[in-house]
Amino acid sequence: MLLSRAQDGDRKATDELFPIVYDELRAIAAKFLKSESNAQTLQATALVHEAYVRLLGPEQSGWESRAHFFGASATAIRRILTDHARHKNRQKRGGGAKKASLDEALVLTSEPDESLIDLDAALTALGELDAQKAKVVELRFFAGLTVEQVALALGVSESTVARDWQFARVWLSRELERRGLS
Repeated sequence: MLLSRAQDGDRKATDELFPIVYDELRAIAAKFLKSESNAQTLQATALVHEAYVRLLGPEQSGWESRAHFFGASATAIRRILTDHARHKNRQKRGGGAKKASLDEALVLTSEPDESLIDLDAALTALGELDAQKAKVVELRFFAGLTVEQVALALGVSESTVARDWQFARVWLSRELERRGLS
């Protein structure tokens, strides 16, 4: 209810909502930024604020549930991190070999900016093949949702989410390897 009211421009609802979701969004953001180098210019607080602004922007539709909101948060965080990584890479001169690693937890490598871009490209390719599997990865990896929460958000069974998650991990690993990135 607060999400819907905040989206409609209710300032009081926005003020009530932000503290409720802030800690969870910040934990998600911190998870991705902790592997970044000391030269990282994007901070978890800035990432959370940018995601929050995008989530409650005028072009967003109403949120059906908490899981739906955090699913959209995963998409927003993925886009912000990918855009930031692309921007940083454009500013670099030269560069080295790209490397991306994908293990069971989809952990980013020592080159987080480049590997995030590579993972985003592979995830986009997976989305063209099977949108639901890509959404499962996005919800599990970028939003940190459990299998049960993803099942609720997508309206499918937990076993379907588990199968999709397993398939997606293998497919993404092979796709990154095929591209010479792992």
